[in-house]
Amino acid sequence: MTDAGTALLTTDSYRPLGDSDIKVSPLGLGTVKFGRNIGLKYPSDFSLPTDLELALLLQRAKELGINFLDTAPAYGTSEERLGKLIKGSRDQWVISTKVGERFADGISHYDFSAKSTTQSIEDSLRKLNTEYLDLVLIHCNKQDMDNLNNTEVIPILRQYQKKGYIRLIGASTNSVEAGIFSITELDTAMITYNEHEKTQAAVISRAEQLGKGLLLKKVLGSGHASNASEALKFAMSSSAISSAVIGTINPNHLSANAEAFARITNF
Repeated sequence: MTDAGTALLTTDSYRPLGDSDIKVSPLGLGTVKFGRNIGLKYPSDFSLPTDLELALLLQRAKELGINFLDTAPAYGTSEERLGKLIKGSRDQWVISTKVGERFADGISHYDFSAKSTTQSIEDSLRKLNTEYLDLVLIHCNKQDMDNLNNTEVIPILRQYQKKGYIRLIGASTNSVEAGIFSITELDTAMITYNEHEKTQAAVISRAEQLGKGLLLKKVLGSGHASNASEALKFAMSSSAISSAVIGTINPNHLSANAEAFARITNF
């Protein structure tokens, strides 16, 4: 296990997000477990961490060289807790959040209307205690092409982007068609890609053609991967991958994932 203070992901390993000048660590920290512990597909149950535990986790992330944090309104109290934790250090993090999905009473509720999108953005700015959002992703459901083409969500996001409240926009997608749409028409996309879910390879090829960086989710199969090094080696083989987002609340797991990445890339 790496010693505290050892940066395994140096700034030389950071990758452009989308086609922008924003650089992110090749491993990002997913924060669903910061604020939600029901209705998830992880292999075991867990209790929500304390504020102190989260502060120590973020400190370890910083020590390892991780600068990318991914959150969402659907992650329970994650945004609000994260906003308190990064107070005074906002400029040290690249933060991604989402619009379109909320989780309440054990159920996901989707709303891509102008009113809901506007309220979601304003809520995220307030909860995260920030004047801008680095990236806002559309949290698509299974009808992702309908979400992208037949709702008001993209025009509202572009309005906020034009005003400077959002730096980049994209979508967290499910279908290949929606992934290609997002990486082509928006700034970036977040897709599922791992050793057991390879259907999104066409999206990665499109990103390579456009010279845009993608985000990956479920690289470790929501905690089910047996070998982190092999899973990361497979997922991160393309130069089009900006960052693989891995959710954890365990500092030792975070360090182990960074070490696994370091082994496959010789950083």
